[in-house]
Amino acid sequence: MESMLKKDFDFFLNNQNELVKKYNNQYLVIVNQVVVGAYNSFEEALKESVKDHEIGTFLIQKCTSGVSAYTQTFHSRVSFI
Repeated sequence: MESMLKKDFDFFLNNQNELVKKYNNQYLVIVNQVVVGAYNSFEEALKESVKDHEIGTFLIQKCTSGVSAYTQTFHSRVSFI
């Protein structure tokens, strides 16, 4: 069975352009493929969301355009000799 968070993330991907037009640079809280909140910081989104939803039942997603909205790149200072 597909997890609810995956469905919520797919909802974000499928509607990213429209969501960015409405919520650009905000942190969206998505539950059951519905935006239930939009906040200026991740911390605020989390603090408000746990009042009504159990952790693990909602997705917090930064709403920006492009793949940078949902990917991270990590760099290491390790060098191999």
